[in-house]
Amino acid sequence: MLFSKILVAYDGSNLSKKALAKAIEIVQQEAAQAPQLHVIHGVQDVSYAMGTTIAIDPKISEGVIQEARDLMPSTVDASYVIQNGSPANSILDYADENGVDLIIMGSRGLGAIREFFLGSVSHNVVQNSKVPVLIVK
Repeated sequence: MLFSKILVAYDGSNLSKKALAKAIEIVQQEAAQAPQLHVIHGVQDVSYAMGTTIAIDPKISEGVIQEARDLMPSTVDASYVIQNGSPANSILDYADENGVDLIIMGSRGLGAIREFFLGSVSHNVVQNSKVPVLIVK
């Protein structure tokens, strides 16, 4: 078994769905000693220069996690977590705190405008991760 704990970042985008599918594929290939699969959804409220903050409704995050649960085959045991704060930091902190040995994520998230304002989450994770990161395109 190459990996014992896999973390997949999921935000509901098409590339995060592909990342989840790749994580499931890896777990299923190791059926005898399947790695633990952790699905994380990082949420950061969007702030603007004028000091106005738009809070993300928690029901949206719960819906994103439910979508990931719905995509998960019944044969795969996974844990799910919603982390508030910078998505990249949430992913990195969770990986460190839980002994994750592989992070899987899409190359882009919810959109170019959000990426412009928040910076590239995948780039940040790749540059700062202590463990291998698989970027799915």
